[in-house]
Amino acid sequence: MSGNLSVTFWGVRGSIACPGRRYERYGGNTSCLEMRCGPHLLVFDGGTGLRALGEALKTQGPLDIDLFLTHSHLDHMVGVPFFLPLFDPASKVRFWSGHLLPDRRLRDVLCTMMVAPLFPVPIDIFAAATSFNDFSAGETLRPHEGLVVKTARLNHPNGATGYRVEYGGKSICYVTDTEHVAGHLDANILALIAGADLFIYDSTYTEEEYPRFAGWGHSTWTQGLRLAEAAKVKTFVAFHHDPSHDDVFMDKLSADIEKARPGSRVAREGMTLTP
Repeated sequence: MSGNLSVTFWGVRGSIACPGRRYERYGGNTSCLEMRCGPHLLVFDGGTGLRALGEALKTQGPLDIDLFLTHSHLDHMVGVPFFLPLFDPASKVRFWSGHLLPDRRLRDVLCTMMVAPLFPVPIDIFAAATSFNDFSAGETLRPHEGLVVKTARLNHPNGATGYRVEYGGKSICYVTDTEHVAGHLDANILALIAGADLFIYDSTYTEEEYPRFAGWGHSTWTQGLRLAEAAKVKTFVAFHHDPSHDDVFMDKLSADIEKARPGSRVAREGMTLTP
């Protein structure tokens, strides 16, 4: 099964979608990843990029999808009502969330988002066979034979979950919407990403910007590189780009990251990476 694991980026932006020419090269849609694990289709986060993914999948017939959410802030959820497979009665979509228990459940949160006067139609419009799986961050999930999804609690307002997908002897870690503590490496993250092939990390701010946004729940690419080095990660990927970081800014950031750790990448919409 080696070589059958890949990730495609459908949304790489944080906070709010950014349309326009200034965001053409890196993309303006909010968080959404497609992972292919052999025959299995996993989706991570339901930001605005989820709509485009749904469009791309519509010709592939009945689908069986596991949709994992890092958390339920709007920039990671707002694409869910526009995901075409949810309207196909022949498809199956299993939602997963690890940050809400014991106070809330994912289905209730989604119902609250899709309610008047905020949204014109309720969750009952979904025709696909849907299920909602709430777990506690830190658990290990096995959604399919040969596929392991490890999870970890992240440091974010209202909670968030980091993921490590292992399949065919390869691993991809998706760790976004987490804030670091200056001078320290998060033990939960280090344990999750140890020896990973790909490490996708919340790189919203630069070191210079971060002090102005302390407490907002996000990190820096330099902290991501520190984690990658300490955990002996093969490839680091900067993700969750701030809305103020246009293509010109991102070009410089990309060069700085490549210089600091050669082989590192900056996430772009449409980019596919294979460990």
